[in-house]
Amino acid sequence: MFGAVPLLIVPFVLYNLGLLGIFGGGDDPWASEVFSFHMMSGGVFSMTLGDLMVLIGLIFLFLEMVKSARTTTASIMDHLLSTLVFVAFLVEFLLVKGAAHSIFFTLMIIALFDVLAGFAVSMRSASRDINFN
Repeated sequence: MFGAVPLLIVPFVLYNLGLLGIFGGGDDPWASEVFSFHMMSGGVFSMTLGDLMVLIGLIFLFLEMVKSARTTTASIMDHLLSTLVFVAFLVEFLLVKGAAHSIFFTLMIIALFDVLAGFAVSMRSASRDINFN
């Protein structure tokens, strides 16, 4: 049951929680620094909340690709729900003022890659399951 739930719903929900002010207020909550540390080269590595959101999206994209390699009946439902997640990203991007941000756009493109790659991987693995006698 839970295998069909698209994991990219997590960054979608986290972004919307950020819009509600859960992660701090201000004009741009995605620019707030989460952590930073000094490198041996003398430079400073810093990660913003927006960078962390993209990283979380990429991790969940990887997990979705692993899930799409299986050929079960749940994978069909997973692809349909992943498509709905992408549509939700797209509609929110077009209609919600707070979603007009490069971080949200990047997460939306990650969701699009999930849909496209999921169908491509499933079609590729399904073609290997066909036997001709």
